[in-house]
This record gives sequence, C-alpha cells and structure tokens, in this order.
Amino acid sequence: MEQMVIQAERRAEARGKNVNRRLRYAGRIPAVVYGPKRKPIALTVEPGAVGDILRSESGRNTIFTLSVDGTNTDVMVKDYQLDPVLGNLIHADFFEIAMDRALQVNVNIEIVGEAEGVKLGGGIMDIVSRSLMVECLPRDIPESIKVDVTSLKINDYVRVKNIPVQEKYKILNDPEVVVVTIVPPIKEEVPVEAAPTEAAEPEVIKKGKVAEEGEAPEEKEKEKEKEKEKKEKE
Repeated sequence: MEQMVIQAERRAEARGKNVNRRLRYAGRIPAVVYGPKRKPIALTVEPGAVGDILRSESGRNTIFTLSVDGTNTDVMVKDYQLDPVLGNLIHADFFEIAMDRALQVNVNIEIVGEAEGVKLGGGIMDIVSRSLMVECLPRDIPESIKVDVTSLKINDYVRVKNIPVQEKYKILNDPEVVVVTIVPPIKEEVPVEAAPTEAAEPEVIKKGKVAEEGEAPEEKEKEKEKEKEKKEKE
C-alpha cells in the first residue's frame, strides 16, 4: 500500500487564540513536528488529511509522509486535540520516525472466533485489556493483535503469556495480565412470595357486633323491670 502524504506549511511565530482561529477559518489547523534529532517546527495542515490518518485501520500507528518545503519526513501522529464542543480536530503533533530504529506503540486487541462458553454456556465475554504495548521496527507495526477465543469455556481466560510469540514484534506488558475472560451468565433472583395472611374483618363490622352483643343485656333488664312492676300492681 502506498504511503500517505500530508502537505504542511511552516507557521509564523505569532501564536494565540486569534491566530489559531484565523487558521481554522482558512481551513487549516496548527501542528508541530518534532523528533529525537530535530527541533520542534510549527506547521499548519489540513485537518481532513489528518482525520483520514486517524480513521484508517492502523489509526495513530500509521506511518505517513509529512512534506514541508519540499522535504519529506516519515512521521506518526503523536497526539491531537479535539474541540470539546464540536468534536472537530483543532491541533496535531507529529513525531519523526527513523525506519531502522525500534519504537514502542500501543496496538489494539482484535478478538477472533466465538467462545464456546458464550455460544453453548450462555457466558459473557469480558475484554479486560483493549490494547497492548509492543516494541518493533516502524514497518512491522501490526494493525492489531489477534486473540483467538474459540476454545474458551466459562471461567477460562487468555493472559499475555498465552498469546503466540511473533518474530516481528515483542509484547511489553506483564505476561500475567489478563486480556479476555469468559464469565458465568448472570442469574436472575426469583422473588420470594409472601405467605398469605387471613383477612381481618373490617373494624366497622366488629363494632356492629359489639353493639349488638351490648344491647342484649339491657333489653333483658328492661323486661325484668316490666315483669316486676306488673307483679307489684297485681
């Protein structure tokens, strides 16, 4: 694949928000290129060209050509800034690359296959490490580090030391670091039904009964009084 080229222009020494605003209004953004054997140079570039680099398969690990005043340099995107509100690119830092010198870069993990513990056991795949640090020559930077999870059952995992060794790059992370694991499925708790309770009689009815039961003795007393008065008259 042909290496991408970004055209850059030297930037005047004047700096500040107003200068950068005028640059962006003109369709360019401020940038800087630096390296182990060069002083930082202030530049301007087209944000769309840098965006194409960042959106490519290798992203920030893409090596491309930066052309300044007719001089070409192999570089990578070292850092960039986005507008916090609009999200568009507002600044970029480029780092000069020596093609014969090893460097250290972060490379994304790529999961390969469908885990047995997920497919048959209903488990959940937990990707613990999304990227790993590798050391290699610039031309040997992998687009991703492939991790095959096909044989993983529930509670199985892959550590850094389980990833096959590659000739072109060396993984620098601790060998015991877990990259991916299959965790058991989440069990739903069955709600416990409350024991049925006898329905209490409404208080109104109870009061009614009490009232009825309370009236009976009074009626009997009245009847006795009437009987007594009747006998006395006789």
